[in-house]
Amino acid sequence: MKKIAFIPVRGGSKSIPLKNIKLLNGKPLVYYVTKALQESLLVDEVVIATDSEEIESVVNSFEFSKVNVYSRKKENAADQSSTESVMLEYIKEATLKNNDIFILVQATSPFTSSTNFDEALKLYEKGDFDSLLTCARIKRFFWDENGQPINYDYTNRPRRQDFEGNLIENGAFYINSVGNIIKNKNRLSGKIGIYEMPEYTQLELDEPWDWQIAEELILKYGNISQKDKSPIKLVLSDVDGVLTDAGMYYSENGDELKKFSTYDGKGFELLRNNGIKTGIMTAEDVSLNRKRAQKLKVDFQFHGIKDKISQLQSIIQETDIKAEEIAYIGDDINDEEVLKAVGLAACPANSVSKIKAIPNIIKLQKSGGNGAFREFVDEHILKQFI
Repeated sequence: MKKIAFIPVRGGSKSIPLKNIKLLNGKPLVYYVTKALQESLLVDEVVIATDSEEIESVVNSFEFSKVNVYSRKKENAADQSSTESVMLEYIKEATLKNNDIFILVQATSPFTSSTNFDEALKLYEKGDFDSLLTCARIKRFFWDENGQPINYDYTNRPRRQDFEGNLIENGAFYINSVGNIIKNKNRLSGKIGIYEMPEYTQLELDEPWDWQIAEELILKYGNISQKDKSPIKLVLSDVDGVLTDAGMYYSENGDELKKFSTYDGKGFELLRNNGIKTGIMTAEDVSLNRKRAQKLKVDFQFHGIKDKISQLQSIIQETDIKAEEIAYIGDDINDEEVLKAVGLAACPANSVSKIKAIPNIIKLQKSGGNGAFREFVDEHILKQFI
């Protein structure tokens, strides 16, 4: 009797393109549950079913001994395809035994740990249930459309600490036997057991706005330790539109002026104090930018750079700092190649739409010249030291 974990990850996600390999705090989304399964004491094999060569390449780069990639059929990877269809496809192709334990795992639940998998499998193996699903307890008061309370008495409102709440399906994983799945064509069947997980695990990464919340939760609860992440060793920034508001100001004498933010200046100082090197890379070559770079005490300054990706490659060769250890913030199309190449990419709120559309890019709340660089530092770089 084998215990097989099955993770379906297709490449055609509409809400978040290539969602399953989009970086979440420096790691592809699918990495989190895959690593937890790799470290599970009870799971024998991990199968990742995908229709995407790009996803397959990313998964193979993990080099996990338990993991195999299965190329799912196109008809079972369409928008209208059910998860059950690819489960049944794989079960048939792999000729699994009826008593094998099949664990359907969702990559969109990155908070699941190896302990969760092992505890749930032990619960299932007691034999009290035919199948099992994971839930989180939510302490919220629900109403129906007719103005009637569903789960509490509003005339005797309970305190939160005294309220049991309700269980909500969090979609983390499901356990069933292969035989039951073939017979019922469903992930769940018969007498269903519940493995309860913490309340925060109810978040599934299905929409773009889920991502920022998940990044905060991963930092607090995630199953990836800091040693597993690629630390940022160098932070590079464009100048105009990032450290400035992209405006061009002239005095009556024709002198060119630019508006920089003191908050960003403090951001450079904070990076320096934490041992992270800094630099600017700009297409312009003007004295104002050189003076600002000198005041910021950056380690590297590159002015008049038309081919930024070549300059990045030179930096990597000369410093031995890897691309995944470099962060870059830019706002316009001449930054595009660099933003796609580095380990951590961000753009200010005033960036052009083509830059905002780059996969995995962090879209900051603040605009250039108004603290966007500082926001990048505080919210996305210095947290590696927390």
